[in-house]
Amino acid sequence: MHTPRTIGFIGTGIMGGPMARRLIDAGHDVRVWNRTAAKAAALGAVSAQSPAAAATGAEVVIVMLSSGPVCDELILGERGVLDAMPPDSLLIVMSSIPVETARHQARVASERHIHYLDAPVSGGERGAIDGTLAIMAGGDEATFERALPFLEPLGRPVRIGPTGSGQLAKLVNQLVVASTIATVSEAMLLAERGGADPARVREALLGGFADSTILRAHGQRMIEQDFAPGGPAKWQLKDTRTALSMADSLDLELPVATLVNQLFEDMVTNGDGELDHSALILELRRRNPLPG
Repeated sequence: MHTPRTIGFIGTGIMGGPMARRLIDAGHDVRVWNRTAAKAAALGAVSAQSPAAAATGAEVVIVMLSSGPVCDELILGERGVLDAMPPDSLLIVMSSIPVETARHQARVASERHIHYLDAPVSGGERGAIDGTLAIMAGGDEATFERALPFLEPLGRPVRIGPTGSGQLAKLVNQLVVASTIATVSEAMLLAERGGADPARVREALLGGFADSTILRAHGQRMIEQDFAPGGPAKWQLKDTRTALSMADSLDLELPVATLVNQLFEDMVTNGDGELDHSALILELRRRNPLPG
């Protein structure tokens, strides 16, 4: 069993809340901060008045916020997280942010003699609750080893390579997820409009080459019309945009990702950005109205 440590946890939303809960249950001393204070208070942990207060004196600070600009604001801003962290402490950014944002944060942290790891996750709310998240880490080997006691209660950490490579792996993950959601959405729509029961079609596909986590979890959501957000579509769009921006910087043409990104753009424009990303099937239904 690992020695209990003092952890500052920044961001206790859909994903961060259950992640912080698992660290508390693992015996660590966790101080939490969230913009909506009630979400932090609901965990039963010590609730800090500011990100800096959560980070003050902490051996480890974990950040689980919504975007790169928000992370920069709270980590790098005046009287922010880095200003409050003691030298030789560890900052683990588990948000999905651009690769260059992670590299910049790491440079600034190094100037303060603070160790940095980018470690975005995949697995949604269920994975956060169950501690089965895929954790993609970027940083040096020593920092990764030091972070393991705080990552292992949350899921399966894998070091990809140097700083920023965790974020690159997450962009790869998000392209696979977004494209598979689009394909499963089209398949379910084809089944229902063709006169087959989508639930029976999904059941028949399980275990075959078409099987996937998306078909199992999100195919069921589509059938049940259960679009309560485990992963809001607006954040899926944020990540596909970031992936396409990086592809553009590398002179790569990704035609499938471009088409899928446009589907999510239209979904969000049409007011469904707060729904789960599996609600992309609603956008396809809008494009294919039933005969009047």
